[in-house]
Amino acid sequence: MIRVMVVDDHPMWREAVGRDLAAAGYEVVATTGEGRQAVRIAAAARPDVVVLDLQLPDVSGVEVINGLRAALPEVRILMLSASGEQQDVLDAVKAGAAGYLLKSAGPAEFLDAVSRTAAGDTVFTPGLAGLVLGEFRRLAVEPAGSDPGAPRLTERETEVLRLVAKGLSYRQIAERLVLSHRTVQNHVQNTLGKLQLHNRVELTRYAIEQGLD
Repeated sequence: MIRVMVVDDHPMWREAVGRDLAAAGYEVVATTGEGRQAVRIAAAARPDVVVLDLQLPDVSGVEVINGLRAALPEVRILMLSASGEQQDVLDAVKAGAAGYLLKSAGPAEFLDAVSRTAAGDTVFTPGLAGLVLGEFRRLAVEPAGSDPGAPRLTERETEVLRLVAKGLSYRQIAERLVLSHRTVQNHVQNTLGKLQLHNRVELTRYAIEQGLD
């Protein structure tokens, strides 16, 4: 069972999200409305996924992301925010959020996003993935592959990496490239090894920082 913690300063919203998660079969291990408390609770509750609001009364969502990742390096963080402002989204992704969903999302979309986040996917409200990729590409100091000492990826590995950065699941990548699910997994694992990264979240951050799309 996937363990989820919900962090949102609006009690009614927080309780509603918790109910939806519990009804869908998730184990809601903690809920809170304060960022500092979230970091303290997470260390004991050990959630697999944290559903986190960006705007909290005591500290920013970005500070909470940093605290959560320090306490639980493998935790996956899904932002659930009313703000779709470019800087808010970029700051959350740079800090290590696995995805960013607007609160306008429907229950089915939200539950699917939690499931995909737990599985290691990157998840964005439609339109936000392109925003993130475009901005990181613009800010990239050097294009991917310009460093002669950088790890060399095959064309297929680079192609898979681009689709990972877009937030596609293994199944979607396999369908897009007409490959087996196992082959896609192997390409991702090979790429992780070459880049000395540990999971798909780190791989996605690498891809968007390198301007791959």
